[in-house]
Amino acid sequence: AMNRVQLLGRVGQDPIMRQVDGKNPVTIFSLATNEMWRTGESEVTQGGESDIQLCLFSCTIGDISQKTTWHRISVFRPGLRDVTYQYVKKGSRIYVEGKIDYGEYTDKNNVRRQATTIIA
Repeated sequence: AMNRVQLLGRVGQDPIMRQVDGKNPVTIFSLATNEMWRTGESEVTQGGESDIQLCLFSCTIGDISQKTTWHRISVFRPGLRDVTYQYVKKGSRIYVEGKIDYGEYTDKNNVRRQATTIIA
């Protein structure tokens, strides 16, 4: 069994540190990844920004489409959690490795909701 995620993207806002009912604190931030592809091609290059920039100068391509995906990143490991909170800032370009977690929580209207997070 394997649950492993690798992301390279930009941080959406300065991380926050949260403490929930006596549990260990967690640092949380959002990360944006971009997928780019050329119109009329089904192939999607993950984070292939540099490939496309190079291509702009050396070959003729159609319009470039881009899709941004936002990921919620949670950092529980004590050392990493504190370093992340201190040094990661909005706009930073970072690499995150972790596992995907499909948690559930109850919102303020008592509705059970799915919360997908990457445990870094």
